[in-house]
Amino acid sequence: MWRNPQLLILLAAGSMTTMAGGLVAPILPDIVKELKLDTGWAGMLVSMHCLTIALFSAPLGILADRVGRIRILIPCLLLYALVGVAGAFATNFWGLLLTRALLGAVSGGIAAASLGLLGSMYEGKKRSQALGLATSTLTITGITDPLLGGWVGDSNWRYSFYLYALAVPIAFLVAAIFKHESPLQAKAIKDNPTKSLRKVLTQPGALRVLLALSLTSVAMYAVVIYAPLYLKKAIAADSLLNGIVLASRAIGASVISAFGASKLTQLIGIQPTIALGFALMAATLATIPLLHQIELILVASIIFGVGFGIVLPSLYNALANFSPPELRSSVLAIGTGVGFLGQFMSPVLLGPVIYYSSLENVFYAAAIVALLTGVLLFVPQRR
Repeated sequence: MWRNPQLLILLAAGSMTTMAGGLVAPILPDIVKELKLDTGWAGMLVSMHCLTIALFSAPLGILADRVGRIRILIPCLLLYALVGVAGAFATNFWGLLLTRALLGAVSGGIAAASLGLLGSMYEGKKRSQALGLATSTLTITGITDPLLGGWVGDSNWRYSFYLYALAVPIAFLVAAIFKHESPLQAKAIKDNPTKSLRKVLTQPGALRVLLALSLTSVAMYAVVIYAPLYLKKAIAADSLLNGIVLASRAIGASVISAFGASKLTQLIGIQPTIALGFALMAATLATIPLLHQIELILVASIIFGVGFGIVLPSLYNALANFSPPELRSSVLAIGTGVGFLGQFMSPVLLGPVIYYSSLENVFYAAAIVALLTGVLLFVPQRR
């Protein structure tokens, strides 16, 4: 599977969606300081792209199913580089927020097209493995992106935004490798596509998975947004150390997503596997405010990543099972959209906890969200 150049370039393209937020999170304290931003609202700079991904991934996924996924993927990669680098020249909160919003819009197209192509290239067990590899790649870039963002932005936070230009060579590679799209891409739905998509998405099981994807993202993004602010307060962490901590959460996730999640599912079953993932997420979120040694914080972050790496590919594979190949871009794009909507809603839902309580209690609230999501998935539904 790893020898397939189409798979490799799709993984690289999809990783751009992780980079959208990963580069900014470790330098957020420096942005807050230089631009004199309110701490509560500053989290919007990390999550704003999530809202526009949520808004644009579904319509761009539907468009990709109709006009061709490559025709959506390449322009979005080029625009991604343009609006991403533009963030380096922002001089105030609203200018920077605008570039973040535009970055999310084109990221929605990248996610929709790359996931749609990936989901249609394989079926059954191989598709589960491919989605596991996609999650693993996203979590590996979850390691490299905060490290790169923290390292490059350590001297000046604006330099980190230049890294978004990496999307340009990826766009040229996509054009070279995908000269012709897969025959699966050419398969059209003769019936009303909107009606067919509505039929898929109104299944109770599909709705439950979509809600779980959104709530999982709320809990996960609490770490991305608030861990750097908490570490700055608790142990005076700099941008590089924040990048290391954010990267460590992806180590466990990358390994378990690529090699362990599917095997664990076969060993103990899908429901116990997902339950274990949510339990690990909740337990480690609740321990963050109790830890002040960097070694223990790194261990907790890795274990959190293991839980997230179990949950995410399992949910995406479950969602893919509800959709036929010709609708897979649309359905998986909607899944991506609601996931990023959850990331956007994370500071909206958890930010008030800072105002009415404390920064530490944000992590307890996120742990409760993770637990409730796990319970939601296993509540018996009417047949």
